[in-house]
Amino acid sequence: MAKFEFPRNFFWGAATSAHQVEGNNHNDWTEWEYLNAKRLTLNAQKKNWPDYILKNYPNPLQEENYISGCACDHYHRFHEDFDIVKSLGHNAHRFSIEWSRIEPEEGKWNEKEIEHYHQVISALHERGIEPFITLWHWTNPVWVAKQGGWANKKTVGDFARYVNKLVRSEGFVDVKFWVTLNETNVYTGHGYWNGSWPPGKRSLLKYLKTNHHLSQAHIEAYKIIKSANPKAEIGIAHSMIYFTKFPAGLKNFIYNHFFLRSIKEYQNFVGVNYYFSDRKTIERSEFNNWPIDSDGFYHVLKEAAKYGKPVYVTENGIADAEDKKRGKYITDHFAAMHKAISEGVDVRGYLYWSLLDNFEWSSGFWPRFGLVEVDYKTMERKIRQSAYEYAKIAKVNAVDL
Repeated sequence: MAKFEFPRNFFWGAATSAHQVEGNNHNDWTEWEYLNAKRLTLNAQKKNWPDYILKNYPNPLQEENYISGCACDHYHRFHEDFDIVKSLGHNAHRFSIEWSRIEPEEGKWNEKEIEHYHQVISALHERGIEPFITLWHWTNPVWVAKQGGWANKKTVGDFARYVNKLVRSEGFVDVKFWVTLNETNVYTGHGYWNGSWPPGKRSLLKYLKTNHHLSQAHIEAYKIIKSANPKAEIGIAHSMIYFTKFPAGLKNFIYNHFFLRSIKEYQNFVGVNYYFSDRKTIERSEFNNWPIDSDGFYHVLKEAAKYGKPVYVTENGIADAEDKKRGKYITDHFAAMHKAISEGVDVRGYLYWSLLDNFEWSSGFWPRFGLVEVDYKTMERKIRQSAYEYAKIAKVNAVDL
Protein backbone atom coordinates (compact mmCIF):
# COMPACT_ATOMS: atom_id res chain seq x y z
CA MET A 1 0.00 0.00 0.00
CA ALA A 2 1.41 3.37 -1.06
CA LYS A 3 0.13 6.64 0.32
CA PHE A 4 0.25 9.71 -1.91
CA GLU A 5 -0.17 13.02 -0.08
CA PHE A 6 -1.15 16.18 -1.93
CA PRO A 7 0.06 19.74 -1.29
CA ARG A 8 -1.42 21.75 1.57
CA ASN A 9 -4.48 23.84 0.68
CA PHE A 10 -5.17 21.64 -2.36
CA PHE A 11 -8.61 22.21 -3.89
CA TRP A 12 -10.90 19.19 -4.21
CA GLY A 13 -14.26 19.55 -5.88
CA ALA A 14 -16.46 19.00 -8.89
CA ALA A 15 -17.79 21.02 -11.81
CA THR A 16 -21.03 21.82 -13.59
CA SER A 17 -22.14 24.18 -16.36
CA ALA A 18 -25.28 26.29 -16.39
CA HIS A 19 -26.96 24.91 -19.49
CA GLN A 20 -26.31 21.32 -18.46
CA VAL A 21 -27.79 21.52 -14.96
CA GLU A 22 -29.87 24.67 -14.41
CA GLY A 23 -32.79 24.12 -16.75
CA ASN A 24 -35.20 26.43 -18.57
CA ASN A 25 -32.61 28.37 -20.50
CA HIS A 26 -33.26 30.11 -23.78
CA ASN A 27 -30.12 30.37 -25.87
CA ASP A 28 -28.67 29.19 -29.16
CA TRP A 29 -28.35 25.63 -27.80
CA THR A 30 -31.98 25.29 -26.76
CA GLU A 31 -33.09 26.39 -30.22
CA TRP A 32 -30.69 23.89 -31.79
CA GLU A 33 -32.04 21.09 -29.57
CA TYR A 34 -35.59 21.47 -30.84
CA LEU A 35 -34.40 21.49 -34.45
CA ASN A 36 -32.25 18.37 -34.04
CA ALA A 37 -33.89 16.13 -31.42
CA LYS A 38 -35.71 13.97 -33.95
CA ARG A 39 -32.58 13.51 -36.09
CA LEU A 40 -30.50 12.56 -33.04
CA THR A 41 -33.13 10.05 -31.95
CA LEU A 42 -33.17 8.40 -35.38
CA ASN A 43 -29.37 8.21 -35.38
CA ALA A 44 -29.42 6.56 -31.95
CA GLN A 45 -31.73 3.84 -33.27
CA LYS A 46 -28.89 2.64 -35.51
CA LYS A 47 -26.77 1.64 -32.51
CA ASN A 48 -26.92 -1.28 -30.11
CA TRP A 49 -27.51 -0.06 -26.57
CA PRO A 50 -27.06 -2.12 -23.42
CA ASP A 51 -30.14 -2.74 -21.28
CA TYR A 52 -28.72 -0.82 -18.33
CA ILE A 53 -28.70 2.33 -20.49
CA LEU A 54 -32.14 1.76 -22.00
CA LYS A 55 -33.78 1.14 -18.61
CA ASN A 56 -32.94 4.67 -17.48
CA TYR A 57 -35.10 7.71 -18.23
CA PRO A 58 -34.64 9.36 -20.57
CA ASN A 59 -32.75 6.93 -22.76
CA PRO A 60 -31.10 7.62 -26.14
CA LEU A 61 -34.06 6.21 -28.08
CA GLN A 62 -36.45 8.80 -26.64
CA GLU A 63 -36.72 12.21 -28.26
CA GLU A 64 -36.98 13.98 -24.88
CA ASN A 65 -33.43 12.79 -24.15
CA TYR A 66 -32.15 15.51 -26.48
CA ILE A 67 -34.17 18.43 -25.05
CA SER A 68 -32.54 20.06 -22.02
CA GLY A 69 -35.83 21.30 -20.56
CA CYS A 70 -35.53 21.72 -16.80
CA ALA A 71 -32.27 19.69 -16.84
CA CYS A 72 -31.44 18.94 -13.16
CA ASP A 73 -33.34 21.98 -11.90
CA HIS A 74 -30.11 23.08 -10.22
CA TYR A 75 -31.28 26.67 -10.71
CA HIS A 76 -33.79 26.14 -7.88
CA ARG A 77 -31.96 23.35 -6.01
CA PHE A 78 -28.47 24.78 -5.69
CA HIS A 79 -28.70 25.02 -1.89
CA GLU A 80 -29.55 21.33 -1.69
CA ASP A 81 -26.80 20.46 -4.16
CA PHE A 82 -24.20 22.51 -2.28
CA ASP A 83 -25.15 20.74 0.94
CA ILE A 84 -24.18 17.54 -0.85
CA VAL A 85 -20.93 19.17 -2.00
CA LYS A 86 -20.06 20.07 1.60
CA SER A 87 -20.97 16.60 2.87
CA LEU A 88 -18.50 15.10 0.41
CA GLY A 89 -15.64 17.18 1.80
CA HIS A 90 -15.21 19.37 -1.28
CA ASN A 91 -13.64 22.77 -0.72
CA ALA A 92 -14.05 24.06 -4.29
CA HIS A 93 -16.77 24.06 -6.94
CA ARG A 94 -16.72 25.16 -10.56
CA PHE A 95 -19.92 26.45 -12.13
CA SER A 96 -20.79 28.67 -15.08
CA ILE A 97 -22.90 31.77 -15.48
CA GLU A 98 -25.42 31.77 -18.30
CA TRP A 99 -24.83 34.84 -20.46
CA SER A 100 -28.31 34.57 -21.97
CA ARG A 101 -29.83 35.03 -18.50
CA ILE A 102 -27.71 38.11 -17.72
CA GLU A 103 -28.19 39.83 -21.09
CA PRO A 104 -31.26 38.28 -22.79
CA GLU A 105 -31.39 41.23 -25.21
CA GLU A 106 -28.42 43.23 -26.41
CA GLY A 107 -27.51 45.86 -23.83
CA LYS A 108 -30.42 44.99 -21.52
CA TRP A 109 -29.40 43.58 -18.15
CA ASN A 110 -31.48 41.26 -16.00
CA GLU A 111 -30.59 42.38 -12.48
CA LYS A 112 -32.70 39.60 -10.98
CA GLU A 113 -30.48 36.99 -12.65
CA ILE A 114 -27.31 38.77 -11.55
CA GLU A 115 -28.65 38.61 -7.99
CA HIS A 116 -29.39 34.89 -8.48
CA TYR A 117 -25.76 34.16 -9.22
CA HIS A 118 -24.74 36.39 -6.31
CA GLN A 119 -26.82 34.05 -4.14
CA VAL A 120 -25.06 31.03 -5.68
CA ILE A 121 -21.68 32.52 -4.78
CA SER A 122 -22.88 33.33 -1.25
CA ALA A 123 -24.22 29.79 -0.79
CA LEU A 124 -20.80 28.37 -1.64
CA HIS A 125 -18.97 30.80 0.64
CA GLU A 126 -21.35 30.00 3.51
CA ARG A 127 -20.34 26.35 3.21
CA GLY A 128 -16.61 27.08 3.02
CA ILE A 129 -16.41 26.21 -0.68
CA GLU A 130 -14.26 28.24 -3.09
CA PRO A 131 -16.13 29.27 -6.27
CA PHE A 132 -14.44 28.82 -9.65
CA ILE A 133 -16.65 30.84 -11.99
CA THR A 134 -16.81 30.10 -15.71
CA LEU A 135 -18.04 33.05 -17.76
CA TRP A 136 -18.74 31.20 -21.00
CA HIS A 137 -19.44 27.48 -21.34
CA TRP A 138 -20.39 27.20 -25.02
CA THR A 139 -23.86 28.76 -24.99
CA ASN A 140 -24.66 32.17 -26.47
CA PRO A 141 -27.65 34.48 -26.20
CA VAL A 142 -29.92 34.15 -29.23
CA TRP A 143 -29.15 37.71 -30.31
CA VAL A 144 -25.42 36.88 -30.36
CA ALA A 145 -26.06 33.81 -32.51
CA LYS A 146 -28.17 35.85 -34.94
CA GLN A 147 -25.33 38.32 -35.51
CA GLY A 148 -22.99 35.46 -36.46
CA GLY A 149 -21.80 34.34 -33.04
CA TRP A 150 -18.06 34.18 -32.47
CA ALA A 151 -17.34 34.39 -36.19
CA ASN A 152 -18.39 38.04 -35.90
CA LYS A 153 -15.72 40.30 -34.36
CA LYS A 154 -18.48 42.35 -32.70
CA THR A 155 -19.09 39.47 -30.28
CA VAL A 156 -15.69 40.12 -28.69
CA GLY A 157 -16.87 43.56 -27.58
CA ASP A 158 -20.26 42.21 -26.53
CA PHE A 159 -18.62 39.59 -24.34
CA ALA A 160 -16.33 42.22 -22.81
CA ARG A 161 -19.38 44.34 -21.94
CA TYR A 162 -21.06 41.33 -20.28
CA VAL A 163 -17.92 40.51 -18.31
CA ASN A 164 -17.49 44.12 -17.18
CA LYS A 165 -21.11 44.30 -16.00
CA LEU A 166 -20.84 41.05 -14.09
CA VAL A 167 -17.49 41.37 -12.36
CA ARG A 168 -18.31 44.86 -11.06
CA SER A 169 -21.67 43.78 -9.64
CA GLU A 170 -22.24 43.24 -5.94
CA GLY A 171 -20.90 39.90 -4.74
CA PHE A 172 -18.60 39.33 -7.71
CA VAL A 173 -15.69 41.72 -7.14
CA ASP A 174 -14.10 39.56 -4.45
CA VAL A 175 -14.33 36.27 -6.38
CA LYS A 176 -10.79 34.96 -6.72
CA PHE A 177 -10.92 32.30 -9.46
CA TRP A 178 -12.26 33.06 -12.93
CA VAL A 179 -12.42 30.74 -15.94
CA THR A 180 -13.19 33.00 -18.88
CA LEU A 181 -13.83 30.35 -21.55
CA ASN A 182 -14.46 26.62 -21.65
CA GLU A 183 -12.83 24.33 -24.21
CA THR A 184 -12.58 26.67 -27.15
CA ASN A 185 -10.93 23.91 -29.19
CA VAL A 186 -13.90 21.58 -28.71
CA TYR A 187 -16.40 24.36 -29.44
CA THR A 188 -14.77 25.48 -32.69
CA GLY A 189 -14.09 21.89 -33.74
CA HIS A 190 -17.72 20.80 -33.44
CA GLY A 191 -19.22 24.12 -34.46
CA TYR A 192 -17.13 24.98 -37.52
CA TRP A 193 -14.74 22.12 -38.34
CA ASN A 194 -17.18 19.21 -38.54
CA GLY A 195 -20.39 21.23 -38.13
CA SER A 196 -22.07 18.81 -35.73
CA TRP A 197 -22.96 21.41 -33.06
CA PRO A 198 -24.29 24.96 -33.16
CA PRO A 199 -23.92 26.91 -35.30
CA GLY A 200 -23.39 23.85 -37.50
CA LYS A 201 -21.54 25.67 -40.29
CA ARG A 202 -18.46 23.94 -41.67
CA SER A 203 -15.99 26.60 -42.69
CA LEU A 204 -12.22 26.73 -42.36
CA LEU A 205 -12.30 30.53 -42.49
CA LYS A 206 -14.91 30.79 -39.74
CA TYR A 207 -13.06 28.16 -37.71
CA LEU A 208 -9.90 30.29 -37.78
CA LYS A 209 -11.76 33.57 -37.21
CA THR A 210 -13.70 32.13 -34.30
CA ASN A 211 -10.55 30.86 -32.59
CA HIS A 212 -8.96 34.28 -33.00
CA HIS A 213 -12.01 36.12 -31.68
CA LEU A 214 -12.24 33.82 -28.66
CA SER A 215 -8.58 34.47 -27.94
CA GLN A 216 -9.19 38.22 -28.11
CA ALA A 217 -12.26 37.84 -25.90
CA HIS A 218 -10.22 36.08 -23.23
CA ILE A 219 -7.57 38.80 -23.28
CA GLU A 220 -10.20 41.54 -22.96
CA ALA A 221 -11.93 39.66 -20.14
CA TYR A 222 -8.59 39.16 -18.37
CA LYS A 223 -7.89 42.90 -18.42
CA ILE A 224 -11.39 43.76 -17.19
CA ILE A 225 -11.31 41.28 -14.31
CA LYS A 226 -7.82 42.42 -13.25
CA SER A 227 -8.93 46.04 -13.26
CA ALA A 228 -11.84 45.15 -10.97
CA ASN A 229 -9.80 42.83 -8.74
CA PRO A 230 -5.99 42.80 -9.18
CA LYS A 231 -5.76 39.73 -6.92
CA ALA A 232 -8.02 37.64 -9.15
CA GLU A 233 -6.63 34.42 -10.64
CA ILE A 234 -7.71 34.04 -14.28
CA GLY A 235 -7.38 31.29 -16.86
CA ILE A 236 -9.38 29.10 -19.24
CA ALA A 237 -10.57 25.50 -19.05
CA HIS A 238 -8.73 23.84 -21.91
CA SER A 239 -9.42 20.40 -23.35
CA MET A 240 -6.20 18.38 -23.71
CA ILE A 241 -5.62 14.96 -25.29
CA TYR A 242 -2.50 12.82 -25.01
CA PHE A 243 -1.46 12.07 -28.60
CA THR A 244 0.80 9.16 -29.51
CA LYS A 245 -0.13 8.38 -33.12
CA PHE A 246 1.45 10.06 -36.16
CA PRO A 247 1.63 13.00 -36.50
CA ALA A 248 1.47 13.26 -32.70
CA GLY A 249 3.67 16.36 -32.50
CA LEU A 250 1.51 18.34 -34.92
CA LYS A 251 -1.71 17.24 -33.22
CA ASN A 252 -0.28 18.16 -29.84
CA PHE A 253 0.62 21.63 -31.06
CA ILE A 254 -2.67 22.36 -32.83
CA TYR A 255 -5.06 20.88 -30.27
CA ASN A 256 -3.24 21.30 -26.97
CA HIS A 257 -1.10 24.38 -27.42
CA PHE A 258 -2.27 26.61 -30.29
CA PHE A 259 -4.90 28.48 -28.26
CA LEU A 260 -2.93 28.46 -24.99
CA ARG A 261 0.05 30.04 -26.74
CA SER A 262 -2.15 32.87 -28.02
CA ILE A 263 -3.11 33.87 -24.47
CA LYS A 264 0.05 32.87 -22.60
CA GLU A 265 0.74 36.42 -21.35
CA TYR A 266 -2.81 36.76 -20.07
CA GLN A 267 -3.38 33.81 -17.76
CA ASN A 268 -2.54 33.21 -14.11
CA PHE A 269 -3.16 29.48 -14.33
CA VAL A 270 -3.76 26.76 -16.89
CA GLY A 271 -7.03 24.87 -16.53
CA VAL A 272 -6.84 21.32 -17.87
CA ASN A 273 -9.84 19.26 -18.98
CA TYR A 274 -8.71 15.68 -19.63
CA TYR A 275 -10.77 12.62 -20.56
CA PHE A 276 -8.80 10.37 -22.91
CA SER A 277 -5.75 9.70 -25.05
CA ASP A 278 -5.55 8.24 -28.56
CA ARG A 279 -4.08 4.95 -27.32
CA LYS A 280 -5.77 1.58 -27.51
CA THR A 281 -6.78 0.53 -24.01
CA ILE A 282 -8.65 -2.42 -22.58
CA GLU A 283 -10.93 -0.25 -20.47
CA ARG A 284 -13.26 2.16 -22.22
CA SER A 285 -15.83 4.72 -21.19
CA GLU A 286 -19.42 4.01 -22.20
CA PHE A 287 -19.48 7.56 -23.61
CA ASN A 288 -18.06 7.67 -27.16
CA ASN A 289 -15.99 4.58 -26.33
CA TRP A 290 -13.26 6.86 -24.98
CA PRO A 291 -10.06 5.07 -23.93
CA ILE A 292 -9.48 5.14 -20.16
CA ASP A 293 -5.84 6.16 -19.85
CA SER A 294 -4.68 7.65 -16.55
CA ASP A 295 -1.07 7.70 -17.80
CA GLY A 296 -2.20 10.09 -20.54
CA PHE A 297 -3.42 12.39 -17.75
CA TYR A 298 0.11 12.52 -16.36
CA HIS A 299 1.47 13.47 -19.79
CA VAL A 300 -1.00 16.31 -20.43
CA LEU A 301 -0.29 17.77 -16.99
CA LYS A 302 3.38 17.83 -17.97
CA GLU A 303 2.40 19.62 -21.19
CA ALA A 304 0.37 22.19 -19.25
CA ALA A 305 3.35 22.84 -16.97
CA LYS A 306 5.35 24.23 -19.90
CA TYR A 307 3.68 27.63 -19.40
CA GLY A 308 5.25 28.03 -15.97
CA LYS A 309 1.88 28.66 -14.32
CA PRO A 310 -0.10 26.84 -11.64
CA VAL A 311 -2.33 24.10 -13.05
CA TYR A 312 -5.90 23.34 -12.03
CA VAL A 313 -7.71 20.27 -13.31
CA THR A 314 -10.97 21.92 -14.28
CA GLU A 315 -12.58 18.71 -15.64
CA ASN A 316 -11.85 14.98 -15.51
CA GLY A 317 -14.40 12.23 -15.29
CA ILE A 318 -16.15 9.19 -16.71
CA ALA A 319 -19.66 8.27 -17.82
CA ASP A 320 -20.53 5.17 -15.79
CA ALA A 321 -24.25 4.55 -15.25
CA GLU A 322 -23.66 1.49 -13.08
CA ASP A 323 -20.86 3.14 -11.08
CA LYS A 324 -18.59 0.15 -11.59
CA LYS A 325 -15.53 1.93 -12.96
CA ARG A 326 -15.68 5.45 -11.51
CA GLY A 327 -14.00 4.73 -8.18
CA LYS A 328 -10.95 3.14 -9.78
CA TYR A 329 -10.93 5.78 -12.51
CA ILE A 330 -10.69 8.52 -9.90
CA THR A 331 -7.94 6.90 -7.82
CA ASP A 332 -5.90 5.96 -10.91
CA HIS A 333 -6.06 9.54 -12.17
CA PHE A 334 -5.14 10.85 -8.74
CA ALA A 335 -2.05 8.62 -8.76
CA ALA A 336 -1.10 10.00 -12.19
CA MET A 337 -1.70 13.54 -10.95
CA HIS A 338 0.46 12.90 -7.89
CA LYS A 339 3.25 11.58 -10.12
CA ALA A 340 3.16 14.84 -12.10
CA ILE A 341 3.23 16.86 -8.87
CA SER A 342 6.20 14.85 -7.58
CA GLU A 343 8.06 15.79 -10.77
CA GLY A 344 7.47 19.50 -10.24
CA VAL A 345 4.13 20.20 -11.93
CA ASP A 346 2.38 22.82 -9.79
CA VAL A 347 -1.09 21.25 -9.69
CA ARG A 348 -3.21 23.04 -7.11
CA GLY A 349 -6.66 21.58 -7.52
CA TYR A 350 -8.89 18.92 -9.06
CA LEU A 351 -12.52 19.38 -10.12
CA TYR A 352 -14.29 16.18 -11.16
CA TRP A 353 -16.77 16.25 -14.03
CA SER A 354 -19.46 16.26 -12.99
CA LEU A 355 -21.10 16.86 -9.64
CA LEU A 356 -24.47 15.78 -11.07
CA ASP A 357 -25.68 13.64 -13.89
CA ASN A 358 -26.54 16.25 -16.49
CA PHE A 359 -27.43 17.17 -20.05
CA GLU A 360 -24.41 16.16 -22.13
CA TRP A 361 -25.05 18.37 -25.14
CA SER A 362 -25.87 16.47 -28.36
CA SER A 363 -25.85 13.16 -26.43
CA GLY A 364 -28.53 14.38 -24.07
CA PHE A 365 -29.23 12.91 -20.65
CA TRP A 366 -28.25 9.27 -21.05
CA PRO A 367 -24.49 9.64 -20.24
CA ARG A 368 -24.12 9.47 -16.46
CA PHE A 369 -21.02 11.40 -15.41
CA GLY A 370 -22.25 12.45 -11.98
CA LEU A 371 -20.86 11.78 -8.55
CA VAL A 372 -24.53 12.24 -7.75
CA GLU A 373 -27.21 10.31 -9.61
CA VAL A 374 -30.25 12.28 -10.75
CA ASP A 375 -33.69 10.75 -11.24
CA TYR A 376 -35.00 12.92 -14.09
CA LYS A 377 -38.64 12.05 -13.31
CA THR A 378 -38.54 13.13 -9.66
CA MET A 379 -35.28 15.17 -9.56
CA GLU A 380 -34.24 13.08 -6.56
CA ARG A 381 -30.49 13.13 -5.86
CA LYS A 382 -28.64 9.98 -4.80
CA ILE A 383 -24.95 10.05 -3.91
CA ARG A 384 -23.03 7.29 -5.67
CA GLN A 385 -20.58 5.02 -3.87
CA SER A 386 -17.70 6.39 -5.95
CA ALA A 387 -18.50 9.87 -4.59
CA TYR A 388 -17.92 8.56 -1.07
CA GLU A 389 -14.61 7.05 -2.17
CA TYR A 390 -13.60 10.43 -3.56
CA ALA A 391 -14.78 12.09 -0.33
CA LYS A 392 -12.40 9.97 1.75
CA ILE A 393 -9.48 11.19 -0.37
CA ALA A 394 -10.58 14.83 -0.26
CA LYS A 395 -11.00 14.80 3.52
CA VAL A 396 -7.46 13.49 4.22
CA ASN A 397 -5.79 15.17 1.20
CA ALA A 398 -4.16 11.87 0.25
CA VAL A 399 -4.85 8.72 -1.70
CA ASP A 400 -3.91 5.15 -0.75
CA LEU A 401 -3.14 2.74 -3.57
